[in-house]
Amino acid sequence: MSEFKDLGFKRFVLVFILFICVSQVQAQEYNLVNKESSLKVYGTSSLHDWNVGAENQSGKINFSFSESFIIHKLSLVVVSESLKSGKSGMDKNTYKALKTKQYKSITFTLTKVNNITDKGSGIYEVKGQGDLSVAGTTKNITVTLKVIVTSSKITIEGEKKFKMTDFKIEPPTALLGTITTGDEINVKFLTTFK
Repeated sequence: MSEFKDLGFKRFVLVFILFICVSQVQAQEYNLVNKESSLKVYGTSSLHDWNVGAENQSGKINFSFSESFIIHKLSLVVVSESLKSGKSGMDKNTYKALKTKQYKSITFTLTKVNNITDKGSGIYEVKGQGDLSVAGTTKNITVTLKVIVTSSKITIEGEKKFKMTDFKIEPPTALLGTITTGDEINVKFLTTFK
């Protein structure tokens, strides 16, 4: 009889240990906090440098910790017409170039994590690839992200340069073509998930 009790106790301990282990590696999902996140696009023109900032973005990160930090999914969505420069004429040209009547959002989805380096103190460098969709064209791009993990939030910081023409976007012009926009842009972001 004591053998059965002993066996039952061992099973209980085993189930308890498995429960603790599973709960430690169970994936968690955080949502992007728009008011704590920023995304800016920087560019040049024949007249002056310019930038637009995103006022409306959303997204999710799905992650877990086992022996290290792991990202399972990461997605970002920027409402195209939430990109604002503070100048209505420039915004109008931006929306025309982005074909916002047809394509309401710009999206990024992480498709592969190539490497995660633990930098210490909850800071990780993530190198990966993802699908960026702009104005109806999707390209797989490489990204390097700085990820800061605390007990209550995850912050992702980075930047990416690319050419508008890579996404079949004609760089905007103004004043009958006398002001031209440079093809290369630089997207800088600091994104908070909770």
